Amino acid sequence: MACCCIVATEVATTDKILMRTSDFIYHLPESSIAQTPLEPRDASRLLVLHRNTDQIEHKIFCDIPHYLNPGDLLVLNQTRVLPARIFARKETGGRVELLLLRRRDREALMWEALVGGKGLRAGTKMRVENGPAAEILEALEGSERLIKFSEPIEPYFDKVGHVPLPPYIHEKLDDPERYQTVYAREPGSAAAPTAGLHFTPGLLDQLKEKGANIAYVTLHVGLDTFAPVNEENPEEHKIHTEWCELSQGTADLINETKKNGGRVIAVGTTSVRMLESATQIIMDDGPQTIVPRPPSMVKAMTGLTSLFILPGFQFKVVDAMVTNFHLPKSTLIMLVSAFAGREKILTTYKIAIKEGYRFYSFGDAMLIL
Repeated sequence: MACCCIVATEVATTDKILMRTSDFIYHLPESSIAQTPLEPRDASRLLVLHRNTDQIEHKIFCDIPHYLNPGDLLVLNQTRVLPARIFARKETGGRVELLLLRRRDREALMWEALVGGKGLRAGTKMRVENGPAAEILEALEGSERLIKFSEPIEPYFDKVGHVPLPPYIHEKLDDPERYQTVYAREPGSAAAPTAGLHFTPGLLDQLKEKGANIAYVTLHVGLDTFAPVNEENPEEHKIHTEWCELSQGTADLINETKKNGGRVIAVGTTSVRMLESATQIIMDDGPQTIVPRPPSMVKAMTGLTSLFILPGFQFKVVDAMVTNFHLPKSTLIMLVSAFAGREKILTTYKIAIKEGYRFYSFGDAMLIL
């Protein structure tokens, strides 16, 4: 597989769009933020937006097979959320909360983490409750720290770890598996690819019976997915890198689908970033240069992506997407605005609020065609 790090924000070279972060603000009543998931998973509502006609349909998520055709390809992100919210005590007795974001070494001793507590500077020593000792090696940006454990921490996750829920969810989640997709296989995310939470095994079987194909990619979601863009010019925002992988088998399925006239339907913004990242590479010889691939050509890749999709971006792979309703000023609302148009998305969000749709991670879904 090619190993590459995508570091570009691609914006159309003609008629460059001038935008401000404030252009992506909308008012959401707090009552519209879903606090608990619906049962069953596919009972959530589905707003279908047709980009070419501006038509909006109000459906239930289990209706989604009606919108897929034989030969279409549904692409799912199979990442699994780590139960990486853990608690420790400093040598002085103070309690520390750690949210492990990214492993830095093969031995799983060093991790980048968000920390909560006082006096958490380099050299601070602590012990995980019912777990190993740890030390802060380095202060990173903001509340991020580089932590080193005395022994691998992952074997302790089942005993001491908690699934980290987004900060806007205040209700206790009785079943942690409801913050995992039914196809989650590859541990590594700090947050769930929430558009996939609506699928059930039965619904996936229905799609296959209809003749749609299913492929899997992996992108480990970082907490930057919840972080607002604070720069007035969104192009100045530094998006965090995320590890991703697209296999040769999936690349072949995508290219075959495009060749045969089928649609590639990405489930979630994470799948969108993965797919569009796989259309670009960095040349290994000479200065690092972003080289677009030929249209519709996708190759296998393993590595990091920091691709930031803003309005003006030219989508090369994704023909349709399943997504939830996103936070104002987030990189995610900017991505769906790039796909469907900013004004169209904001107008659709207003309609969704009026119609009582549930927003954010445990909320309802959109299908953008």
